Amino acid sequence: MLKKYEDYKETQISYLGSLPSHWNILPLRSILFERKEKNIGKKNNEILSVMANRGVILYSEKGNVGNKASDNIERYNVVYEDDIVLNCMNVIIGSVGRSPYNGVLSPVYYVLVNRNTQTYNTRYYDYVFKLKPLQSELKKYGKGILAHRMRISMDSLKSLNLPCPPIEEQNQVVKYLDWKLSKINKLIRAKKKQIALLNEQKQVIINNAVTKGLDSHAKLKESGISGLGSIPSTWSVKPLKYWAKSNLQSLNSSTEADFEFDYLDISSVGFGYVKQEPVHYRFDEAPSRARRVVKYGDTIISTVRTYLRSMCFIDHDIEHCIVSTGFSVLSPIEGTVLPEILSYALSSDYFVNEVIKNSIGVSYPAINDKKLLSLKVALPSSIEEQLELYNEIKTKTTLLDKGILSIKQQVSRLEEYRTRLISDVVTGKVDVR
Repeated sequence: MLKKYEDYKETQISYLGSLPSHWNILPLRSILFERKEKNIGKKNNEILSVMANRGVILYSEKGNVGNKASDNIERYNVVYEDDIVLNCMNVIIGSVGRSPYNGVLSPVYYVLVNRNTQTYNTRYYDYVFKLKPLQSELKKYGKGILAHRMRISMDSLKSLNLPCPPIEEQNQVVKYLDWKLSKINKLIRAKKKQIALLNEQKQVIINNAVTKGLDSHAKLKESGISGLGSIPSTWSVKPLKYWAKSNLQSLNSSTEADFEFDYLDISSVGFGYVKQEPVHYRFDEAPSRARRVVKYGDTIISTVRTYLRSMCFIDHDIEHCIVSTGFSVLSPIEGTVLPEILSYALSSDYFVNEVIKNSIGVSYPAINDKKLLSLKVALPSSIEEQLELYNEIKTKTTLLDKGILSIKQQVSRLEEYRTRLISDVVTGKVDVR
């Protein structure tokens, strides 16, 4: 059990609260300065990006999310290893981090450099910027609206108050958190792997049910769909547009600026599940691609980089989300198909493979909505038979669903503990010396 420091002082800074009495508080400008080096002459062609909860990554790892990298990279800012980079419009949702790379970043990013490595540890301040209360604090520094997002000026950031322990303690904080978080993150990865394995088992059951039906002795007929083969004779084979409508509702430019919502982009969705929690936005702060409205019973399928198989059913946990325009939002036609059965069919091997096969492009293969809706889907003709199929699938997957839910709850608790640990250690609420 970690102990507290012997003596504390009140800071009157909301995101910090009390600090050990021997720690200092300094404005950002005393610790970090802005580098404004442009990539003139293309000194470096390695484009970087910053994603909330992931930090600085290679743009090539980002996938087809966010804005496309500009071809004119000479106007980009040069970044060196150990710099802290900060998105002036998305820092309030965690788009900030220390760079492990040399590269270049869009002009929307500030590049911050350690003034004195003998006095300040950049990796300590990387942890400071991970504090959720700090990200909330930064909302006060917004100076207007640009491209529907809040921009925080560098002049405002320079006055941001930051904790400043003695360098020995900064180093110890980094050492402790690196060690402790590596254990927590390893455990989280292991549990997420368990979830993935249980989802795979569940998918096998679903795939068998929506391709072969319930009765192994049923009369069969040829489906005419590549990779599917024979299906029960009572099933219908029709284009997807017969079973579902797409993209029925979207936000538009007249949406109220203070309308708030949770947002899912393509990188947040795996095959049949949500990998990362939705990000909360106001409309005027949200990415321009945050437009598709979803409701319970819809199925979302990524129409870009389709080989990643980003798709899931919209259940009650995410029914009021807004999703990226990179998804096709498929709403089942009432009286024709049960929402869950449609989603099961769309996750079947034959349909997913057809989506991939009909996608156009090499680096970012994509399928347009018209082509997607033309792909054929095989389903029981009657709602009654669909309901029987659904009940059978639920019976066979109930234990798997309980196991998945239990492990998700464990992951959630670990993530909450990780967030609290970072906050407590970085702000001196506990002594790790």
